[in-house]
Amino acid sequence: MKNPDVIIIGGGAAGLFCAFTAGQRGLSVLVLDSSNKVGKKILMSGGGRCNFTNLDITPENYLSQNPHFCISALNRYNQWQFIEMVERHGIAYHERKHGELFCDNSAKEILAMLLDECEAAGVQIQTHCEIKSVVALSPGQSGGGFKLQTSSGQYRCQSLVVATGGLSIPTLGSSGFGYELAEQFGLRLLPRAAGLVPFTFSDGVKQIAENLSGLAVDVEMSLPSASFRENMLFTHRGISGPAALQLSSYWHPGQTISVNLLPDEDAAQLLLNYKSSSAKSLLRNLLAQHLSKGLVLALQALHWPNYAETPIAEIPDAQLLSVAKQISDWQLKPSGTEGYRTAEVTLCGVDTAELSSKTMESKAQPGLFFVGEVVDVTGHLGGYNFQWAWASGYAAGHYV
Repeated sequence: MKNPDVIIIGGGAAGLFCAFTAGQRGLSVLVLDSSNKVGKKILMSGGGRCNFTNLDITPENYLSQNPHFCISALNRYNQWQFIEMVERHGIAYHERKHGELFCDNSAKEILAMLLDECEAAGVQIQTHCEIKSVVALSPGQSGGGFKLQTSSGQYRCQSLVVATGGLSIPTLGSSGFGYELAEQFGLRLLPRAAGLVPFTFSDGVKQIAENLSGLAVDVEMSLPSASFRENMLFTHRGISGPAALQLSSYWHPGQTISVNLLPDEDAAQLLLNYKSSSAKSLLRNLLAQHLSKGLVLALQALHWPNYAETPIAEIPDAQLLSVAKQISDWQLKPSGTEGYRTAEVTLCGVDTAELSSKTMESKAQPGLFFVGEVVDVTGHLGGYNFQWAWASGYAAGHYV
């Protein structure tokens, strides 16, 4: 298929969805992917179970310079439509917390479903295919469309869809090619950054995190712009877990993060109550009823080393209130993040002002479409990025 109606660069979630959506309209569709197989990110997502959507999809679950841009696509293809497809293919799934939906068995089932839909729609997929150049053809001389020079030969098409993903997890084949293509055709790019990514530290927190590696704590983690109540996970490199990953998409270098280690308690009132009810007890033993012993010992070394062996009744109220403040508002200043190596998504990308929210088509270059992660729409953790992939792919698939 050297001259299909539509060529899609990238065989990930958005690319495959767009492919069979276009194919179902009777168009000839070719997917070109540089990897040895398509859908690698689908296969590793959700710990191999693929968190394929969420029961509660709203525009508030997405970050973008234009928060309204995603509304049209998400309304045209919603989570219920994807769930219906999953059920039609007989894939068993379950709900976890916060409306997250996962396969009971394997992410392989979601990829197989997409590939089955592609096959039924006559879509052809070419792997091991590197794109060397893309040229827009003038309507007058060549009938318009695009000419692609690739490692598999030359191709021509009327519509070209860029579904190359972002820069996250380069070991799965991601690259900046989609951004280069956008720039080639004059589209504005917003500065990219790693999102949904663990924090790293270079101060004393680094050693604490190493010592407590593997410990998960239910916390509220906050920045002025966002707050998440989820688990925080100490790791050998720093701090991860859902709370940290969510907040990382809002964090800017140099910012300090607030962590409430007892989000269901008024820490000050708790300690003052203990002072009257458990006068002879040590503060660490009382806090160990609420937090892990290892974490309490780390906090003791930081915040009340001089009162480590002092009964709580003999600790001044001012000192107790200071400790309470450290527990409910622990100030952490990351030195950075783990970057694209482990990031689940890439923030920003192709400016949505350059695209039609209805069709995903470039306003400047007719026939050129951008879908999925390459666009400046980034979802929260929990199936939101997959739903954006399905929805943006569906939108483009109807207009290519």
